[in-house]
Amino acid sequence: MELLILVIFVVVVAGWVIAKYNLLVTLRNQVENGWKQIDVQLKRRHDLIPNLVNTVKGYMEYEKETLTKVIEARNAAVNAKGVKDAAVKEGELSGVLTRLFALFENYPNLKANENVMQLQEELTSTENKVSFARQFYNDIAMKFNIAREVFPTNIIANIFNFKKAELFEVTSETERAVPQVDLSLKK
Repeated sequence: MELLILVIFVVVVAGWVIAKYNLLVTLRNQVENGWKQIDVQLKRRHDLIPNLVNTVKGYMEYEKETLTKVIEARNAAVNAKGVKDAAVKEGELSGVLTRLFALFENYPNLKANENVMQLQEELTSTENKVSFARQFYNDIAMKFNIAREVFPTNIIANIFNFKKAELFEVTSETERAVPQVDLSLKK
């Protein structure tokens, strides 16, 4: 009888360990998938930027420094390693793109150019997709981190060396800044 109780206890504990391990593996894979979704959107963004720069450089003869900064920031973002590095470099890229779009106001012919308008719209759309992908990633990374850290699952996580997932954070002061909106009709 005691042997039967011991066997049942071992089977229950083994089943619990397997269930918690499988939960952690599932969440870790969802975190990886979430990062890959961000990566796909960032690649699209990175592919659009050279087309935009090539389209506008004829119009923006006096803005070569800005265009160079856009390309340099894009190249740095392409070569980012890991979530934190990508967050920093993508924030810098967003900042220079914002400055580039602000410069469009000085070039009426550029603002009216159909190719520029289409590329700007595609970049804006891609930015929105990146935001949604970041939100999904952070949500699933948070679920994984909570599952990894709560007792008693943290015992399984430590035994099998599950590492904490990094969150995608805003690190750029430009992205953190509150936009200034002027709704006055004064010119």
